[in-house]
Amino acid sequence: MDSLNSTHSVPSIVHPPFFFINGFYNILHVKYYYIFLLFVFVVTVLGNSFVMFIICTERSFHTPKYLALFNLAVADLCESTALIPNLIKTFLFDSQYISFDACMANMFFVFFFSFMESLTLTVLSYDRFVAICLPLRYHTIITSRKMAVMIIGLWTYNSALLIPTIALITRLSFCKSIVVDSYFCDHGPIFRLACNNNYPNYVMAHVNTIFSLYIPFVLILLSYVFITRALFKIATWEGRLKALKTCSSHLILVAVYYLPIIGTYIAALTFTLHPNARIINTSLSYAIPPMLNPIIYVLNTAEIKECTKKLFKRNKVTATETIK
Repeated sequence: MDSLNSTHSVPSIVHPPFFFINGFYNILHVKYYYIFLLFVFVVTVLGNSFVMFIICTERSFHTPKYLALFNLAVADLCESTALIPNLIKTFLFDSQYISFDACMANMFFVFFFSFMESLTLTVLSYDRFVAICLPLRYHTIITSRKMAVMIIGLWTYNSALLIPTIALITRLSFCKSIVVDSYFCDHGPIFRLACNNNYPNYVMAHVNTIFSLYIPFVLILLSYVFITRALFKIATWEGRLKALKTCSSHLILVAVYYLPIIGTYIAALTFTLHPNARIINTSLSYAIPPMLNPIIYVLNTAEIKECTKKLFKRNKVTATETIK
């Protein structure tokens, strides 16, 4: 009877108490790279906090476009906060063990806010599409209320994709190894450690990549196809350049975000990347865009540039008066 019960018993799921984040393989002076990432994090926090402050305090920025830009700044700030401090704690202070639950939380927040950047860039491309292709109907199509609904939809959509992805990790048993060949709790390296069926996790990895990266990127490209067609209908080159200039910041953001990530994915599919090369490529792909986004918008958006100049002049006058 006991043998019969043991034959039909459901195998228990084995969750390790912790994972070991392996990081780089035998790179000299690698701590300088982590110090560089610390500098990137500080600039990211300052830049995105400044953009959020400007948008909140300046009434002229209480528009649909800047509501989406505020959401992008939140995603940039949260993604960097989820990734870089934990990475520095892990490697700069030799704390490479992370508990199972903390690992799942780290995985969720890094991917959630990284994908939120991608989805927000798609919404901003829709804003530019309507502004250039349907300028007379812009204020009826793009309202603050509709933009708020779209942003709430992005958060819901992103959660609906990622919560099942993380939940599927919890059904895996880890009885072979706890060493994660990455620099954070990366989804792929972790589900491949499982000793039971991980095919659903493999499918969800591709579903997330397709629906959070590839489809948004295709939609952005399509929006610029229609924008390009609309630009050629403008009679003068001056008019075309003026319209194109309103898209310049967004185009740079798209290039900065998508090109490194898509390049890394294509490289991984076509040939075997050395773990160190993959870690450097992906870590820079996650860390650099959140730092550059606020700088690009401040330097390329006339309204933010003017508001920044006024703010610094006001602070300079206030400081001078205080000294006197």
